[in-house]
Amino acid sequence: MDGKTLEAHLLDIDLGKFQVLLHRSDAEELGVHPGDRVRVLSQPHAVIAVVDVTESVVQPGTMGVFADVRKHFSLDEGARLHVRPAEKPSSVHHIKKKMHGRKLNRDEIDTIVQDVVEGSLTDVELSAWVTSLEIHDMDMEEIEHLTRSMVKHGETLDFGDAVVFDKHSIGGVPGNKISLLIVPIVAAAGLMIPKTSSRAVTGAAGTADVMEVFGPVALSGPQIRKITEEVGGVLCWGGGVNLAPADDIIIRVEHPLSIDPRAQLLASVMSKKKAVGANKVVMDLPMGEGTKLPTIDDAKKIGRAFIDLGERLDMQVECAVTYGGQPVGKAVGCALEANEALAALRGLEAPKSLIEKSTAIAGIILEMGGVAGRGKGKAKAEEILKSGAALEKFRQIVEAQRGVLPKGDVPVGQFTAELEVPEGGYVAGVRNKAIINIARASGSPKEHGAGIVLHHKRGDKIQPGESVMTIYAESAYKLELALALARKTNPVIVEGMVLQRLSDVREI
Repeated sequence: MDGKTLEAHLLDIDLGKFQVLLHRSDAEELGVHPGDRVRVLSQPHAVIAVVDVTESVVQPGTMGVFADVRKHFSLDEGARLHVRPAEKPSSVHHIKKKMHGRKLNRDEIDTIVQDVVEGSLTDVELSAWVTSLEIHDMDMEEIEHLTRSMVKHGETLDFGDAVVFDKHSIGGVPGNKISLLIVPIVAAAGLMIPKTSSRAVTGAAGTADVMEVFGPVALSGPQIRKITEEVGGVLCWGGGVNLAPADDIIIRVEHPLSIDPRAQLLASVMSKKKAVGANKVVMDLPMGEGTKLPTIDDAKKIGRAFIDLGERLDMQVECAVTYGGQPVGKAVGCALEANEALAALRGLEAPKSLIEKSTAIAGIILEMGGVAGRGKGKAKAEEILKSGAALEKFRQIVEAQRGVLPKGDVPVGQFTAELEVPEGGYVAGVRNKAIINIARASGSPKEHGAGIVLHHKRGDKIQPGESVMTIYAESAYKLELALALARKTNPVIVEGMVLQRLSDVREI
């Protein structure tokens, strides 16, 4: 048998993929280089692992074994493993085919997705895959194959013959905590809505981050199904269950590249919805400056694609183009958003934009579910919200997820600062990206009490020296960082406001 036998040196680092570390002399003897693959054997098991090379971390005759390989074999320190070179998976050839702009068939796409899930592709190869999609896109037949394959290579939830509803926002708008209102409104109407959501990666707070303020969000598939069947809905973290796992792996390489290919976006969203058993889905498409959809034409194009893909997957999809040019509501950050959602559920003073958007999208779902007639869903959603039924349903959901609904507000960061404007005028705009960056600088989403509350939005009149936002943080240091960033980036644009004197400009 070609190759050589090496002793395992355990490295307690979880990379999320099969990878080993060879001493340079052993790598040269095997004829492999960094990024190549080797077959690692410990009878009767074998894995294909990616190689990295060192001259110091491991000695000749030993092999650094990362957590995934160690767990696969249940290895002890010093265990003997046979290693030999392995060929690149066939999916690499299919990726190159797409790099040249050629169409992939169902089997080729399935091979790529399987290798993604099994960790057989390097980050370079994954980057090549998403870059090829960004440049060459896919037609709807390819996207359907990609979506079905992503569902196939993961866990699915089965609700039998029940009709299951869901909603999704393609993101980009801070403060978009509408799911905390929509899910209990829909569930209170007697419909089933198992809402899995993401955590923030580049945003200020994902729905799962906000919901975690009230209790656990990492639920298993059986838990999601059980709670949904008992109380009508859940609000949980999608990463806690193995739904379309290829998507989470691909997202990891998309973010450093700052790209979100249309084909991958469509397959990503719809594979998650298909995997959770949804039959009817409402897509929230925020449109406006600073969002993923700058114009109404952009929103209409992606909306038509979602509807088309839904038909191919035997799912009814409706799309709502919403205004995304400024935050939803006024709060941005986990605990702050949780309190704003609670105020709306409790019938207390809450931003109109939050209530309007939540009831409008919930209304579409109620119409799809036959609870309200065409055009009457929003009024029905408002009725459920005002009656207190949505609040009671939210309480049931939180308690079913082993959380606690507080009697008052959720505690927020104890360190605060105001961002004041030097000149008066009218708010001409709010910069979403600047708002997100300030909230993240304050500690959100990792520190639940951090974030910002806007006091003025587009069209509001502001007096000189008035505060446009309050920044919250859990440490004085992060408060200073966030305040400095806020002063630098001008997140709220006020007409007539002096930004900088030309005499102070040193470089143009």
